[in-house]
Amino acid sequence: MSRVTIRIGAVLGAAVLVGTGAVPAAAQADRDPVAVGRGGAVATVDPAATEAGLEVLRRGGNAVDAAVAAAAALGVTEPYSGGFGGGGYFLYYSPADDRVYTLDGRETAPAAMQEDAFLEDGEPIPFAEAVTSGLSVGAPGAPATWERAIEEWGRTPLNRVMRPAIELAEDGFTVDETFRSQTEQNADRFADFPDTADLFLPGGAPPEPGTVFRNPDLADTYRAFAAEGADVLAGEIGADIAATAAEPPVAPGTDRVVRPGLLTADDVAGYTVEERDPAHSDFRGLDVYGMAPSSSGGSTVGEALNIIERYDPEELGDTGTRHVMLEAARLAFADRNAYVGDPAYADVPLDTLLSDDFAAQRACHIDLDKAGESPAAPGDVAGGDGCAAAGPPAGAGQEGPSTTHLVTADRWGGVVSYTMSIEQTGGSGITVPGRGFLLNNELTDFEFEVAESGAGAANLPAPNKRPRSSMAPTIVLRDGEPYLAVGSPGGATIITTVLQLLVDRVDRGLTLPEAMAEPRVSQRNGAATDAEPAFLGTPAEAELTEMGHAFAEVPEIGAAVGLEVLDRGRIQAVAEPDRRGGGHAAVLHPGRR
Repeated sequence: MSRVTIRIGAVLGAAVLVGTGAVPAAAQADRDPVAVGRGGAVATVDPAATEAGLEVLRRGGNAVDAAVAAAAALGVTEPYSGGFGGGGYFLYYSPADDRVYTLDGRETAPAAMQEDAFLEDGEPIPFAEAVTSGLSVGAPGAPATWERAIEEWGRTPLNRVMRPAIELAEDGFTVDETFRSQTEQNADRFADFPDTADLFLPGGAPPEPGTVFRNPDLADTYRAFAAEGADVLAGEIGADIAATAAEPPVAPGTDRVVRPGLLTADDVAGYTVEERDPAHSDFRGLDVYGMAPSSSGGSTVGEALNIIERYDPEELGDTGTRHVMLEAARLAFADRNAYVGDPAYADVPLDTLLSDDFAAQRACHIDLDKAGESPAAPGDVAGGDGCAAAGPPAGAGQEGPSTTHLVTADRWGGVVSYTMSIEQTGGSGITVPGRGFLLNNELTDFEFEVAESGAGAANLPAPNKRPRSSMAPTIVLRDGEPYLAVGSPGGATIITTVLQLLVDRVDRGLTLPEAMAEPRVSQRNGAATDAEPAFLGTPAEAELTEMGHAFAEVPEIGAAVGLEVLDRGRIQAVAEPDRRGGGHAAVLHPGRR
């Protein structure tokens, strides 16, 4: 999306109100999907967020400081994708001790939530009623993640890191068509919540492109967080989050079923971010680090890469490489669905899923001449007998696509890959009164019920449990040094987007900008492979169809960003050229590409 900070100032006085005003932008930042240079880099889906991260780098901050600054700015300009009321996963390569750290900032279920929370009379409640409800709201993890990252690895105080986002919320940004259309898509349900309608439907309608959108309530929330850190969740802000989820403030006369939630002030105040060992796999001599469970991103990308590595891309050719990628994704998703959940509640066999032996067992299901059948059964993590499966396929769940990703790098060699989300576009649809942010609906990522076979039990609701995610922030090292950092939004397609970016860059030899622009396909153990329109009708589609692959057209897959460390200390930051309105990449000191 393309939106920028508006430095309005006192001269405009009361002309700009909460929400939008018909005030022209004071400046318009150009979008650039590719930037090359030195000293640091930022890539996000939004120019204002990229500039917020870059501003912190200019003032001596590192990649961690820049990532938090950009994330907070995205909470202003991308409020339907992530922010203070959501959570996510944060990866950081530290040059000081040459290792990758990860923070699990996934939302947690209320202490009162049981495995039948989404059942009524023994049957799952309608999914739409779960989405727009207090029942789906988990304790937010973003505030604790931002604070923990700055405390552990940052160089800049939190109050200074938050300054660009506070100014952005106060001064405003220019509404673009993507923001307007996303608001319009949610207008009916936003209208059922007075505080959401007041903020996002000023005058009763979505804001028009070219107008200025301000959010002073969020600026105040950010000021409190900048001063107190995550302790604000132990005070009035946390109490307001819990009260809003427990009894969503619904407009009089609405006929929408809005179920109350189970979240309490203690749930919100007691949230803990978890530092975990990363999921690690070796691919063509590269060290690929991703997010371990509660996310399935790192394990599923890593397993698929391990399977793919068993084949030589030069012998396979281009179509064969794509075929093996789709088959590896099919098999890895079968295992993800069966085995991955919150490790505090499920015995996730992560080491096995990421082992070469297991990859060999799974690869025996791949026929290089034809597509496999879906849904594929999970592999036998106990060892089994060669190609033996372990029970029937498990459900994949229903993940919302509203997520956003960012990457940053600094002059010292630090790199961050961070994915954050509030789940559906617009999350639960419920705005915390007077606080300026939407609440997540991440708990819909739980399985609502378990199959008779027991499949899916690893991801049933439970007290304080984190629902399984597909977020896949990834950092790749080459010879022990940062090489690539990538990630994407898109629900379960996040995994296949990251996988395709890596395969396209490493095995197919595309540059990172070429890989970013390449038409995407997504096989998630389904009968058909999702494909973007630009892929359909190509020779690749025809050849894969002859092998038995079926493709289903979808408008768009992912809105990724990434970076690549080049020679002589240069960094190439890369964003989408077109998807979701296009992203923006920038470097501290631009140079030749």
